[in-house]
Amino acid sequence: MSAAVGKQAGKIRVALIGTVGIPAKYGGFETLAEHLVTRLGSRVEFTVYCSSRSYETSEPRFKSAKLVYLPLKPNGIQSIPYDILATIHAFGGHDVFLFLGASGAVVFPFLRFFPGKKVLINLGGLEWQRNKWNLTGKTVLKFLERLAVYNSDAIIADNQVISEYIKQRYHRDSMVIAYGGDHAFKTPLTGETLRSQPYLAKPYSFTVCRIEPENNVHLMLEAFVALPDRELVVVGNWGVSTFSNTLLSAYSGFQNIHMLPAIYQPEKLNELRANCALYINGHSAGGTPPSLVEAMSLELPVAAYDTKSNRAATLNQAYYFDSAKSLQNLITNLTDKELLENRRAMADIAKEHYSWANISENYFNLFIA
Repeated sequence: MSAAVGKQAGKIRVALIGTVGIPAKYGGFETLAEHLVTRLGSRVEFTVYCSSRSYETSEPRFKSAKLVYLPLKPNGIQSIPYDILATIHAFGGHDVFLFLGASGAVVFPFLRFFPGKKVLINLGGLEWQRNKWNLTGKTVLKFLERLAVYNSDAIIADNQVISEYIKQRYHRDSMVIAYGGDHAFKTPLTGETLRSQPYLAKPYSFTVCRIEPENNVHLMLEAFVALPDRELVVVGNWGVSTFSNTLLSAYSGFQNIHMLPAIYQPEKLNELRANCALYINGHSAGGTPPSLVEAMSLELPVAAYDTKSNRAATLNQAYYFDSAKSLQNLITNLTDKELLENRRAMADIAKEHYSWANISENYFNLFIA
C-alpha cells in the first residue's frame, strides 16, 4: 500500500531517522544515509533528520533530500526523544520510515496501526554489548531492540552473524545489506604531509575508530609498545572519555605510536590509511564495521579482531588476532608476499559484496516492496 501511494505522487517518500545528519561527518549510518540520498534521489523523496547541535549551519537541503533539524543529540539517552520527535514530525508526509538504530522503537507499535506506513529497521550492531553501558542501559537497549524487531515490516542486518542472531533470538527473518566501501579512494602521500609527519615515510600500521573498549585499541597499543621499530597510527576521538584519556596518557610517550584526532575530511583520511602497510580492525561489538569495508575497498591487507562478524565480513580471508601478543606475532611474521596476496583478496571481496550501487538498489527494493 505504501508503495502505491509513493508511485501516485511520482516518488516514494522516505523518512530517514536515527543519524547525526548529512553530509556525513560522524559514522557508518551517516555515510549510508548520504549514499542513499545521492544514488536514489531521482526515485525517492527523502527527508533526513539531523541534529542541529552537530552542524554550524542548518542547510535546508542536501542534493534532493530535505533536511530537518532537531535540537537534541542523536546519541546516548537523548537518541530516544530525538528519534521520537523525528517520527512525529515525519508521520503525515511519508510512506516509509527507515530507522537506523533502535532508539525510536517505542513508536513502532503506534506506526503499525496505520497500514499505509512501512517501518524498516537497520539495527546496526548489537548496541547493548558495548562496554560503555551499565546494567540499566543494557536493559533499556535490549528492550528497544526487541520492540524494533517485533514491530517492523522488514529488518536489515549489516552482517550474516547479526541476521543469524535475529533469527535465533526473535525467530524473525532479516535481509543482509552491508555498507559500501567504493567511495573510499586512493590518495598518495603529499610532500607537505611527509614533512609534517615524517614517520609516514616508513611502513606503518593504521586504524581509525571511536576510542572505546570494544574497539580494542588498547590491544594495538600494547602490541606496538613491544615493537618499537614498527609504526602505528591511530585516528580517533581522543580526549572525550575516561578510557580514551587513560590510553592517551599511558601511550603518548612512545615514539612509534601516533595518536591522531578524528579526521572528517575524506581526502585527508584516505591519504593516511590508503598508504599503510597493514590495516588493523579492532571492532568486536556489532556487525560489519564501515571502516573495515572501506579499508578492503582500498585494497589494504587486513588484520581483524577475531570475532564471528569480522570473519563473516572478510569471508575468513583476513588475518585475525585476539590479544596483544597474537597481533604482535602477526606483525612480526607476515611477509611482503602474504600482505600482497591479502590486499588482492580483500579487494576482490569488496568489489563483489560492498558496492554502493548494489546496496542502494537493495534498499530501494525494500522501499517499494
